[in-house]
Amino acid sequence: MIRRHAHRDNLIWASGAGAAPSPAATVGDARQASPRKPGGWEPAPAAPRTEDTVSRPSVQDTAPLAPSRERRPPHRARRHVPGTVTQPHPLTNRSTNEQLWTYEQGVRAAFDQIVPTLKQISALHCEPDFTQRAQQLAQRELGFELPNGILDDAWIAGLDLRRLYAWSLFETYRRMADDFFARDPLRGRETTAFDEFLQSCGFHLMDITPCADGRLAHAISYVLRLPIGAVRRKSYAGTLFDVEETVEKWVEVEHQRFREGRPNTADTSTRYLKVVMYHFSSLDPEHQGCAAHGSDDGLAARAGLERLHHFRQAIENSFCCGASVALLLIGLDTDTDAIRVHLPDERGEMDLNQSVDAQALYDQTHNLTPEAARQGILEAVCAAAPDTADEGMVRLVARLVENNLSQIEYVRTLQGGGYPDAGHAERFMAVGIGFEEIQLRNLTYFAYLHTVEEGAPDLDVGCRIFDGLNVSHGLPIPVVVRFDYHGRVPGARERAVERARRLDRALADRFRVRVQQGLLHRMLVVRDCDAGSGLEVVSTSVDPQPAGGH
Repeated sequence: MIRRHAHRDNLIWASGAGAAPSPAATVGDARQASPRKPGGWEPAPAAPRTEDTVSRPSVQDTAPLAPSRERRPPHRARRHVPGTVTQPHPLTNRSTNEQLWTYEQGVRAAFDQIVPTLKQISALHCEPDFTQRAQQLAQRELGFELPNGILDDAWIAGLDLRRLYAWSLFETYRRMADDFFARDPLRGRETTAFDEFLQSCGFHLMDITPCADGRLAHAISYVLRLPIGAVRRKSYAGTLFDVEETVEKWVEVEHQRFREGRPNTADTSTRYLKVVMYHFSSLDPEHQGCAAHGSDDGLAARAGLERLHHFRQAIENSFCCGASVALLLIGLDTDTDAIRVHLPDERGEMDLNQSVDAQALYDQTHNLTPEAARQGILEAVCAAAPDTADEGMVRLVARLVENNLSQIEYVRTLQGGGYPDAGHAERFMAVGIGFEEIQLRNLTYFAYLHTVEEGAPDLDVGCRIFDGLNVSHGLPIPVVVRFDYHGRVPGARERAVERARRLDRALADRFRVRVQQGLLHRMLVVRDCDAGSGLEVVSTSVDPQPAGGH
């Protein structure tokens, strides 16, 4: 089994004296690949949209659907052998790949530097000028200073590295998020081109639910190469999204169309597109598939399809307008980032044994001209589509597959043929509502929820993951509790803060033992969506406790 990164190894050394261990090799590699300015990580240059550098003529609307096709059994994507890519695929965007790589490496280097820096600081804690030297080291390597209170108390009972680790991770996340909202490094706000294309395919909103697994956190910006501002993403463990909440979102969207004409008017014949993205592993299918479904690929696909059907039925039962929703099911190989798409018929029914495989199409069209490769993709999508499939859906799926070819090449050329962290390697849990800035693989495990009770299954899955990643090595589970709000609504900020505090109290109660042992820390943040600003930190469990008194 492939080992995960070594950047979070055992912190039992926390308060011991001795020579500082050298940073892990993976951290060193990341720093060489992404040079940092003294005092922080270098933000990557903005990545242009694929349309800016690669010609993307629309798939011909008149392309006939295949009248018949051969049924093929489900298959697993093959692992690519490093070094076999001799030239880029004609439809991939190498410039965007390089810029996405620079952004990814910059962010990862910031998180990966935390443990090596704390190891060096730990080795200094008995020195007479410890606080001063520790702060100089933290400023140089991490880009910020550490809480003086924790450092000043180290001489009493040793250095509390669990608190320092949590504080450092929270601060690194805050800086990354603020930079994301200030610079829009992935060009996620440039939505006009995709909005127009989506509506031309017959859809006015694309609502995607990937699994909450951190290996799908980059599904929008990287895997599908879509602008995050043009799609709705909400992740759930096992893709088991909240049907009632999604129906409420559908009502909100349709109301906006009726009252405000956004994104188009209510009389326009477009539909709300609900997409589920389940996942599987081609390298270790028995162990690295979806944890919520016991690494059973078939079960993961069936559960996603069943939830889609529940959503459609809820709309039809409540509003008698099933024609206003469309369904789509996508599978993702977390080892190669290749997608396989199950196309629906006119009723939203899908054959789980029938799909179009982007990995196979990458190889089959690699030596063609761009025009011939694009036509080959269209023909393959038509062959995998039911006879009654909507032509707009066929066009959309062909675009998604074409976009995914760039990500397949990204993994093959820039990730050495496959990800070194085939399993989980998330840095923190994201709990609450928000987190659109998280667009990197294995950075975060999501648990979208309003209360601990409703999100208990997602939280429990996340804690099991972090028990292996962090707790088993002496590190705490970092949890960011967040609620975004609309500042134009009176009292919205106060309600968001109260929700965060209420959720924090429930987390501390549910995981009381971990909290008492210093093995679960929380940071509470809120954000005004209307202002487009960064995060507002409400409090953290790392903050010093109030002094006692009478």
